[in-house]
Amino acid sequence: MCGIVGYIGKRNAYPILIKGLHRLEYRGYDSAGVALINAQGQLNIYKAKGKVAELEAYASDKDTTGTIGIAHTRWATHGEPNTVNAHPHYSESERLAIIHNGIIENYAVLKAGLQKEGYSFKSETDTEVLIQLIEYTQVNKHVDLRTAVQLALQQVIGAYAIAVLDKDHPDTLIAARKGSPLVVGVGQEEYFIASDATPIVEYTDKVIYIEDEEVVKLSTKGQSTKGQSTKDEGIEITTINNVQKTPEIKRLELSLSQLEKGGYPHFMLKEIFEQPRTLADSMRGRVNVRQDNIALSGFIDNKERFMNAKRIIITACGTSWHAGLIAMYAIEEFAQIPVEVEYSSEFRYRKPVINRDDVVIAISQSGETADTLAAIQLAKEKGAFIFSICNVIGASIPRLSNSGCYTHVGPEIGVASTKAFTAQVVALTMLALCIGKEKGTMSEEQYLHVVRALGQIPDKIECVLTQNKRIADFAKTFTYAQNFIYLGRGYNYPVALEGALKLKEISYIHAEGYPAAEMKHGPIALISQEMPVVVVAPRCGTYEKVVSNIQEIKARNGRVIAIVTEGDKMVSKIADYVIEVPETEECLTPLLTVIPLQLLAYHIAVVKGCDVDQPRNLAKSVTVE
Repeated sequence: MCGIVGYIGKRNAYPILIKGLHRLEYRGYDSAGVALINAQGQLNIYKAKGKVAELEAYASDKDTTGTIGIAHTRWATHGEPNTVNAHPHYSESERLAIIHNGIIENYAVLKAGLQKEGYSFKSETDTEVLIQLIEYTQVNKHVDLRTAVQLALQQVIGAYAIAVLDKDHPDTLIAARKGSPLVVGVGQEEYFIASDATPIVEYTDKVIYIEDEEVVKLSTKGQSTKGQSTKDEGIEITTINNVQKTPEIKRLELSLSQLEKGGYPHFMLKEIFEQPRTLADSMRGRVNVRQDNIALSGFIDNKERFMNAKRIIITACGTSWHAGLIAMYAIEEFAQIPVEVEYSSEFRYRKPVINRDDVVIAISQSGETADTLAAIQLAKEKGAFIFSICNVIGASIPRLSNSGCYTHVGPEIGVASTKAFTAQVVALTMLALCIGKEKGTMSEEQYLHVVRALGQIPDKIECVLTQNKRIADFAKTFTYAQNFIYLGRGYNYPVALEGALKLKEISYIHAEGYPAAEMKHGPIALISQEMPVVVVAPRCGTYEKVVSNIQEIKARNGRVIAIVTEGDKMVSKIADYVIEVPETEECLTPLLTVIPLQLLAYHIAVVKGCDVDQPRNLAKSVTVE
C-alpha cells in the first residue's frame, strides 16, 4: 500500500526522492517523509501529514543535502494519519532510520519485550517497533547493520519492504522484503530502491526484482567505476539467514512518457482514453493479422493441464474479481469446464477443497495483491496448476505462477482501475477461446466470429469514447444523488458490479450492482425519483427481459440511464438517458458497455470536486491484508 523510494550515489538525493514520491503517491497519501544523511554525518528526518506537496512545503527551508536518503508516502494501517506516525522513523538513539511497507503482525509482542529493555516509543506504528528491534539487535549482538536487519527479521511475522539508514555508515543502504514489492535500480555508480519501477525509469533501465526474505546491501564505498554488470560490486544480496544470492539484472520495459498525464486533467481520464491502444497492445502477437486465430504461449506450453482440468478456480479481488466473473461466463460457454470465482481474501482462509487436476487462475493488475498471492501459495501447495493474469512484469504473482499472461497495458496510475480491467477481460477471453478451440467444445464458425469481433473491439471503443462530452454534460444532473443502482444480466451483470464500484470509489456515492432479474427480490423497494438506476442493456441474450425490468422501474418513477446497442428502439423510448455502443458478440459486450460507466463515474466525481486519481482511503496496490 505505502510507497517507498531510496537513493545512494553521487547526486543530491532529495530531488530524486521527492520526484519518486510523487510517482508513488497513488500507493499512499496520508502522510509523507524523507530521511537524509548530509556531508557532516547528520541524519535529518522531515515528515508531514497529507500529500507529498505538504512535505515539500515543510522541507523548503530545511537542510536537504546529502547523497543518500530514503522516503515514504504512507497509507495508514497502524496509527492514525499524522506527522508522528508518518515514516521515516528514528531508532531510540536517532542513529538509524527506517521506512516500511507492510504489516508486522507480532509487533505488540516485540514492542512489549523492547519496553522491558527500556525502549520508549513516540508513534503508534508497527514500523517504529521494527527499527527499535534492529538497533537493539545491533547493539546487543555487536553486529553490523545488515546482520542486525537479518536477525531482527527472523523474529518478525508479517509482510514488509523496508529500507534502513545508519548515520555512522553514510555509504550504505540496507533494504529487504517479504510479501511487499521491492525493486532495485542499477545506475552508474548509483542505486535506487522503490516499491515499483515508476520512480526509477527516469534514471536507469536496469533493475533487480528482490525476492521474499532477501536482504540487499547497497554501497558506494570502494566501488568500481567500470560500470555495472551482473557482478556489480556495490550490490550484495543475502537471505535473512545469510545465504548469498546472485543479483539478476533485468531490463526495464517502461518509458517516462507512460508516467505523465499527456495533457489530460487526470490519469484516470487518460487511461480511459488509452483503452483502444492498450487493448490492441494486449492482442498484438496473440491475435494474428488475419484475425482468425489466437495463440497464447502460456496456454500452448501447458495445454495438457487445461485439457485435463476438471475445474477452474478464478481468484481475485475488487475489479479483477469482476473480470473473473466475466471469464466464468466465457470459459463455461466455450470450454464447458466448471468455473468458480473466489474472492482471494475468503478463499485463502476457508479451507477450500483443491485438487491436483484443478487450474487456478489468479488475476491482479499489480501482481502483488497480498490476498491473491496468499491464495495461490495455498493452491500451489495442494498441487494445483497456477495461471496468472497480471500487468506488472516481474511482480510476485507471475513469478510464483506456473504460467500466465501479461496484459501489457503499461502503468496504471489512477487508483480506480480502467484499462487494466478491460485488458484482463481480453486476456481471459483469449484464454477461453484457446481452451474451447483445443477441446472442440465450440464450433469453428463460432470461434472465427468471436476472434474477428475481438480484433474490432479497439475501433469500437473509439466510437464509444466520442460520446464523452455528452456523458459529461448529463453527469452533472446526478451529483445530487446519494445512492445508485446498477443492473445487468449475463455477461453484463459483472459490468453492473464494476460500474457501481467505480462510482463508489471516486465519487463517494453509494452504489450497488445487481442481476437485473433480482431487482424484484428486494432492490425495487428503493426505486424513486431520487434513485438513479443504470441499466446495461445491449441487444443480445436476455434483452427483452431487461426491457421489462426497465419498464418496472419507470412505472415507479425511477430515473434510468441505459447502455444500449446502436439503433436500439425499445429502450430509447422509455429511458431518461441513453448511451449507445456498437454491436458485437455477446461475450465481448462488457468491453464496450463498461466504457460509458467509467466515464459516468469520472465526470460525476469531477463535478463533485473529488480527487479522482487518489480517492480517499484507497491505494492502488493492496499489499497488506
